[in-house]
Amino acid sequence: MSRTRLEVFSDAVFAVAITLLALNLAVAGPGHGPLLHQVADHWPSFVAYLISFMTIGLIWVNHHALVQNVAVVDRTLALLNLVLLVFVVLIPADTATVAKYLALGGQDARVAVLLYAAAFMGMGFSFAGIFEWTLRSGRLRQPLPKRARWKARLRFGVASVLYLAAVAVAFVSPPVALAIIAAVPVYYIFERLEVVGSPAGDRQQ
Repeated sequence: MSRTRLEVFSDAVFAVAITLLALNLAVAGPGHGPLLHQVADHWPSFVAYLISFMTIGLIWVNHHALVQNVAVVDRTLALLNLVLLVFVVLIPADTATVAKYLALGGQDARVAVLLYAAAFMGMGFSFAGIFEWTLRSGRLRQPLPKRARWKARLRFGVASVLYLAAVAVAFVSPPVALAIIAAVPVYYIFERLEVVGSPAGDRQQ
């Protein structure tokens, strides 16, 4: 499989996933109260949309940064990439679930946020797996120096640790768990990371 084919397929999946996020933003419409009240009552949808959009967007940027430096695409990388996309595709559905149940509170809100956090955790771990694959000799056109690898692993690991924490916290406080999930894209926006093969650097998850 060529690198271009892998990237084009992945880009299509990212594009569909990030577009589906907007489907849950529509309010009920005329006959369901003043529009301003409908928008205000719809706040969980807007919050979940923003978190999901920023996170998928950052993963897409970082996925492109990694893949464009890949020298060879083998079966293992293709399968790891499919695992990543499994979780990316789950995010719109989990986003809609959080939007419906977060404001209700109780057990349903906890389950909704738990599923949401679990999808992000799976995405984080699978993306870290792709990064780990790139560290083997001969797999990148511009390999990451060995002295920088553990630092890069730790930076990649921040997201997975936070998502794991969100899964645990969701059992106790869904809003706090959601805040932890929201902190991940904020962290990576402000944290400048060394991207494999990018002399100028980039932000990475």
